[in-house]
Order: sequence, then structure tokens, then C-alpha cells
Amino acid sequence: MLYTEIDSPLGQLLLTGLPSATAPGGTAVASLSVPGQKNAVVVADGWQRDPAAFAETERQLTAYFTGQAKEFALEFAVQGTEFRRAVWDALDDVPYGATTSYGELAARIGASRAAVRAVGGAVGANPLLVLRPCHRVIGADGSLTGYAGGLERKRLLLALEGAVG
Repeated sequence: MLYTEIDSPLGQLLLTGLPSATAPGGTAVASLSVPGQKNAVVVADGWQRDPAAFAETERQLTAYFTGQAKEFALEFAVQGTEFRRAVWDALDDVPYGATTSYGELAARIGASRAAVRAVGGAVGANPLLVLRPCHRVIGADGSLTGYAGGLERKRLLLALEGAVG
């Protein structure tokens, strides 16, 4: 596993990834986590620090944080159940500057209303904070609920995108 740390408005980001012949910059991103994140990835023995492998990811994140980009064109190397992958893929369809509810996300993937909690669990388990926009999922009443990186970071990201004042 490759990794690096980069500075951001959210604090120091930990990026992990795997070599890829087809990904921009040659690295498929496996995770992006922030300090204090619930269930954050921790660098393990044998992992290789390689900032150059994440140069394209860092470039795109910088463009996002400075308001010059609204989406990411990166390859991801994430693992999860079929249900979680469906939820994560649906996150990619929530446009920049918009929000959706857990119930609306469940409907997008064809899940029943009873599955809303499971959708919430999948959103909370998203290993790609910021890159896969789980921060755009809010409560049905418009409240900012649940974010593995903390509600203050969620508020910051939504304000950056103009989704909240």
C-alpha cells in the first residue's frame, strides 16, 4: 500500500492507494481520511510513503479546495459489499453544491425505506471522504447529521460548495 499526507483546510489528509497502470498519476486511491476521523485508516508496517504517487490527487484536491474544480477524475481502489458500493456510487451522482437525504439516497439505489439505516451505515463507512461526497448527505429535515470527519468539517465542505450559508 502506498500513502502520503497532505495539508488541507480540513487538516492533514492521509491518502492511501495502490499502483495502477490506468489511473491518473499511476495510483488508484483507496482511502482519504482526516485527523480524528471515526474508523480512520492508520499507516501499517510495510506501507510505502510515496508523495509523488499522489501528485494528481493532490492537484485535484487543491483545485477543489480553492474553488477551481467541482468534481474529481480519479480511479478508486475501494472494497466493500455490493450494497455499500452501490451507495458509494450513488454518492458520486450528488452534484457539487447540492445535498440529498439518506432516504433520497436509498431511493436512488432502489432500496426500501426500511433500508435507510443501512444506507446511513454505508455512507458512514465511505473510505473516500471529500473525493466521494458523503458530506452532501443530510438529514431529511435539512439538519447536518453524521459525518465521520466531524460536523464542523461537513459544514466547511458544504459552505465551500455553496450548499449552506
